[in-house]
Amino acid sequence: MANPFARFRHLSAKRLLSKGTRSVAGQVLVFQVALVVLLVACGVFALILQSERDSSAEARRRSTAVAQTYAHSPGVLAALQTPDPSKILQPLTEAARRAAGVDFIVVMDTDGIRYTHPLPDRIGKRFVGEIGPPLAGKVYVESVDGPLGREVQATVPIENADSRVVALVSAGMKVENVESQLARQLPIILGAGAAALALSIGVTALVGKRLRRQTHSLAPDEMTLMYEHHDTVLHSVREGVLIVAADGQLMLANDEARRLLELPPDVEGQPVSELPGLDPETKALLASGREATDEVHLAGERLLAVNQRPTDFGGGPEGTVVTLRDSTELQAVTGRAEVARERLRLLYDAGLRIGTTLDVLRTADELAQVPIPRFADFVTVDLADAVLHGEEPALTATDMRRAAVCGVQDDHPLSEQGRLFDYLPATPQARGYGSGRSQLVSDLPAATGWRVQDPERAKAIIDHGIHSLISAPIQARGVVLGMANFWRAQQHEPFDEEDLSLAEELVARAAISIDNARRYTREHALAVTLQRSLLPQAMPEQNALDIAYRYLPAQSGVGGDWFDVIPLPGSRVALAVGDVVGHGLHAAATMGRLRTAVHNFSALDLPPDELLSHLDDLVGRIDQNETAESAAGVVGATCLYGIYDPVTRHYVMARAGHLAPALVQPDGTVTFPDVPAGPPLGLGGMPFQTAELYLAEGTQLVLYTDGLIEDRRRDLDVGMEILRDALTGHSGRPPEETCQDVLDRLLPDRPKDDVALLVARTRVLPRDRIADWDVPADPAAVSGMRDAVSRRLEAWGLSEFGFTMELILSELITNAIRYSAGPIHVRLIRDRTLICEVADGSSTSPHLRYAATTDEGGRGLFLVSQMAERWGTRYTPQGKVIWAEQALPEASRQPVPTAADWDTPPDEEAADPQTLT
Repeated sequence: MANPFARFRHLSAKRLLSKGTRSVAGQVLVFQVALVVLLVACGVFALILQSERDSSAEARRRSTAVAQTYAHSPGVLAALQTPDPSKILQPLTEAARRAAGVDFIVVMDTDGIRYTHPLPDRIGKRFVGEIGPPLAGKVYVESVDGPLGREVQATVPIENADSRVVALVSAGMKVENVESQLARQLPIILGAGAAALALSIGVTALVGKRLRRQTHSLAPDEMTLMYEHHDTVLHSVREGVLIVAADGQLMLANDEARRLLELPPDVEGQPVSELPGLDPETKALLASGREATDEVHLAGERLLAVNQRPTDFGGGPEGTVVTLRDSTELQAVTGRAEVARERLRLLYDAGLRIGTTLDVLRTADELAQVPIPRFADFVTVDLADAVLHGEEPALTATDMRRAAVCGVQDDHPLSEQGRLFDYLPATPQARGYGSGRSQLVSDLPAATGWRVQDPERAKAIIDHGIHSLISAPIQARGVVLGMANFWRAQQHEPFDEEDLSLAEELVARAAISIDNARRYTREHALAVTLQRSLLPQAMPEQNALDIAYRYLPAQSGVGGDWFDVIPLPGSRVALAVGDVVGHGLHAAATMGRLRTAVHNFSALDLPPDELLSHLDDLVGRIDQNETAESAAGVVGATCLYGIYDPVTRHYVMARAGHLAPALVQPDGTVTFPDVPAGPPLGLGGMPFQTAELYLAEGTQLVLYTDGLIEDRRRDLDVGMEILRDALTGHSGRPPEETCQDVLDRLLPDRPKDDVALLVARTRVLPRDRIADWDVPADPAAVSGMRDAVSRRLEAWGLSEFGFTMELILSELITNAIRYSAGPIHVRLIRDRTLICEVADGSSTSPHLRYAATTDEGGRGLFLVSQMAERWGTRYTPQGKVIWAEQALPEASRQPVPTAADWDTPPDEEAADPQTLT
């Protein structure tokens, strides 16, 4: 086919160059150019005449408008009534003439004598023109030979209030000025005509060029050759071509179109709607005449890509041309590529949406949601019950719990979330769990093994239209964690082997996330268990404080927040709150070490500042001894430690980098006491200072860690104010309610940091449970003290403890008289135990030793340790106190009354209820 086309192009090029205007196209071009020139010349002539007429009319219109406007101008009548109207009107008319663009404005009386004129020497002379019609009240326009030359003027009357003509005004233009305007417009008119001529010639040339391009200036023999080539090409291409007329008749069909559509030989001339063997949609498309691009239609067993375009572009006959291309194989390849692309998109979405959290149930729910509805209609995820608790799964499909259920409909017959299963061996779930291989059930109604688990539910599943199942094991690191079940209903075709591989890959991507969540659950549970084991399991028995507490672990894991309530000798109670920076097992373990250290140091009955100093030294040694290879050390730890005495109502505290507590007074006001702020533990180098408060009975102490009030969304001061608002006005509220309300007001649903909160409401030991005496430094006073103690015990109903208490008291007083100096004071306290205290001015610590059989002394403290439940020594600024406790029977333990139980208020101490340093 290439050679005939080359010859055709060669002949066309030579003859186009030689024929020139002898061709039909050239003659048409010359004729059209001549016709256009004639039309443009006539148009220019007509435009000139029209412009002249329009210019004259414009001069008449402007003269009339200016004259009428001036005749009705304010002040003209008044000027005419003056003795010398010209003096006033002459400058006004000249200004108006120049502004209006006319050549003259003349004001005259009814006799035609001018008051104004552009030539001053013409003032007072008679007006040149007709004044009869204006005197009759009419507007008169005329062309005259006036003082300025040939003029076009309009004369109008000036009427007074009685509609009587009192003067005339005439305005006009010289004819030569009107003609000069025409002369100025003529180049524009001629230019427009020339442009129109050029445009017309250009358009005519383009039309001629197109005609020459379409005919190629060919002779009849050449046109015959061209059509032969056209026919050859038409029937040789591998695309079917149809030409359909506007009335729906088939005008042309090439050989490829006949083959693709299986058309008979005499098909031309028949309506396309009656063509045999065509699909109804294809017939509708050919008859509609609408444009189509690569629309796929069925023709027998072929898939045809159909393109349809109208044929009337460029003035051709109305109709459509249709091309047909066999795309059966291409469509099959495209379909497979689309399926592969959809599966890749599903796996990509699974990678993004599965495993967003370290929560097992949430991850299972994400696995159930991703395949719907693109891959399955319903998805259920069953996990071994041990996996949900972070443990290793069993070897068989027993104790399987449904972790997630998701589907295109909510009213489905599948088992609900949370149900526990013991899958029977015949079920696909049990087979897949045991073998680690996916199970495909393409026809659920025909299969029987899966029905044995629950026949009634199996029937409901089939009745719901669910017809196929894939059960894929969720396995990671060689361990099967559960089963993912994909169910298809009437919206999809049954599962096949390709679907099985996709389900396995989808589940494999989720299995790692589920296993990571399981491991995190186990580690988190271990860490929480460790931390809770390190925190107080229950509050100790004591009568000094009503206690309530809360501990909330952080969302991201366990932390280092802790608290403690430690009973001390003399019915006192120590309150401690601390925080170790960071999260995880290391922070929890460090917290446990610090809490144990606080317990040990408190057993020595140290003041708060000394206890924090010892704790600071301990943290410093921990940081020095632990290297980077073994542990991270203690990076930032705080502590608040205070001791409350229900006898004196004093609360002494010190803090190491911790937040000050809140005090809720009995009247409902809330304060944050000014406690000297020491450095965090482990820094060393600076001493800790104490603050002493005098607390009225019923005062609430609120101790907390920074997780309660600090948050990324608010400042620390804002959190303190919210805490103040939550506590204000609620002095009589129980500590339990206070804890809950504070947490509700300050914490989000999932706190970022762990929180420890301790609320303690103070009690006061009544005066009738306390007895104290000053003892002179005389051994003879010992017997008198024994009698006094015996009488007090008898008054308390504890006479059976008299002998033991007298013996203990005798030994302690005797040692104080013998080895110490200063005043000696004895105090007897009845609380949950019977407490005996002997205070003296010496700071020498007593030493317990075991005397030999030949020794005459050294047995006093030994006897005390044997007779008393506990004993010990604590130091005060005035000296020391040696104390001993005896356990009381349950019947003798009377609860300490609260403020509401007092008939009369207890004796108030003389101390000022302010902070003492």
